[in-house]
Amino acid sequence: MPFNTPEIPVPEGVQNDEFLLRPIGVTDAALDYEAVMESRVFLRKWEQSNWPADDFTVDENREDLRKLEQRHAARESFAYTMLNPAETQCLGCVYIFSTAATMFTRSKIRSMDGTQWPVRAAALYFWVRKIRLADGLDRRLLEVLGPWMERDWRFGNHLVITNEQFEQQVAMIENAGMQLRFRIDDPKANGHFLAYGNR
Repeated sequence: MPFNTPEIPVPEGVQNDEFLLRPIGVTDAALDYEAVMESRVFLRKWEQSNWPADDFTVDENREDLRKLEQRHAARESFAYTMLNPAETQCLGCVYIFSTAATMFTRSKIRSMDGTQWPVRAAALYFWVRKIRLADGLDRRLLEVLGPWMERDWRFGNHLVITNEQFEQQVAMIENAGMQLRFRIDDPKANGHFLAYGNR
């Protein structure tokens, strides 16, 4: 388990003809910022916060990425940028957390099918920039993430998490055949977060 086993390497990413996933860093600030600000309305639903604000800056984004890069290096959580193959456009982001992360320990978690929360080792969040939702890039990303988590991360029992207010992503995940496993009430957020697993 890469979270707390230093001898297990953290996967470098995954690539196909359509996109590349690799660890995010401060040098990605400009491309990431462009995607974030284009997608800010639905990201506020996804994040359940006022992030990013309309006056969010590239420098603020660079600081956010610096923190993500540090957490990745410390194996606290893992963040990947999703780029086009030429690495000239950010298409979205993927985040991987331990199910023992603070945001879950402070939350009320209700099982929807009798599954115990600790059995699920990793929780995955992702978003795809607004202009690519119409062509189904988010669904194609999800199809890549499952095998990647099993093969490279050894997390066959991972969860995919979204917020119930981000209706488009909820529908996409359910249409992909994933089953609702948990409802998560984070006291710092509005609405329920929904955690899906494979059938």
